[in-house]
Amino acid sequence: MNDERPESPAPYALRVSDSGGRVHAEAEHPYRSCYQRDRDRIIHCSAFRRLDYKTQVFVPHEQDHYRTRLTHTLEVAQVARTLARALRVNEDVAEAVALAHDLGHSPFGHAGEEALNELMADAGGFEHNRQSLRVVDYLEHPYPDFRGLNLTNAVRLCLARHETRYDAPQVEEFADIPSAPLEGQLVDLADEIAYTSADLSDALAAGWIIVEQLADLELWRQVWAQSERAMPEARDIHKRISACRGVMSILTDDALTETSRRIERLKPVGSGAIQQNPQRCAAFSDKMTKMLEKLQEFLMENVYLHTESRQRHADARSVITELFRAYQANPALMPERYAGRIGNDGLHRVICDYIAGMTDRFCLNEYQKRRTQEISHGN
Repeated sequence: MNDERPESPAPYALRVSDSGGRVHAEAEHPYRSCYQRDRDRIIHCSAFRRLDYKTQVFVPHEQDHYRTRLTHTLEVAQVARTLARALRVNEDVAEAVALAHDLGHSPFGHAGEEALNELMADAGGFEHNRQSLRVVDYLEHPYPDFRGLNLTNAVRLCLARHETRYDAPQVEEFADIPSAPLEGQLVDLADEIAYTSADLSDALAAGWIIVEQLADLELWRQVWAQSERAMPEARDIHKRISACRGVMSILTDDALTETSRRIERLKPVGSGAIQQNPQRCAAFSDKMTKMLEKLQEFLMENVYLHTESRQRHADARSVITELFRAYQANPALMPERYAGRIGNDGLHRVICDYIAGMTDRFCLNEYQKRRTQEISHGN
């Protein structure tokens, strides 16, 4: 039996006293911290369940082994907890933020997000990170006395400031805080680590790319060499799987090393020092950043802009656009709980909320239902 006790939290880790409270005051739980309760509320909300049938990159219903938005979320949470534990910061905060970071994602991945953003151009736009905060603050409604999940303000801050290479949302409420707590910053790195290694793995499994195409990428050469040294007699498929895991491992190792170096340089005495520092403490090294950029450029050109991917994007945009126009023309097509909010939130925002919350499957079913009705009425 392992009798080792966990190390004490780092001085810059978020404590319960740093939670910032909740918008609606609640009594504390007798044995779960406020951050554990945040995590549990996220896991049990309907938006979390719907991630199971939302596209990550590859359409989940075409094969049964590609990542969905839910499995991506779980992988982010796993990496985030690993980073948080190694750096002795609050694992519960990191896990809660990781589990909630994609709750606002639309169906059909980034194609759906782009379509909604264009449709909402004159009504505030659409950005999935801001939508995640809207989901936990407003759209989820499990309690009778207030809307939203009533998460702690520390977790809300991390969601509002979620940043990756492709995401940099601006939320006015937290505009005067230069940086997220370290736990939130670690989720940003975990997100990038998880989707980079997973998208590479799925693309290889799908046959959209082959190992030989990766030979010019230094990051891949390193992990492939590690796999060949560790299992020289193994089949190529096992070397490939090992190399993709190696991408996750080497990125995680580098993130820990560079983040530790920056923390040592800053010497923060509390979580507030991390948040007031304009330079992010959680980061990859300059060398790893360059290697990662090369790999992500490769994925952009050969996976995200793959011919089949572009066709799926076009189809998705068409489906979402037609549905949006149908609800504009007849808001009664939406459930009453949505249509009833039009007076307060505006028609465009309500339609956007409704479509953004759909799974791929539900969205396609609604689209086919509308098309069938149009044909029937036309006849």
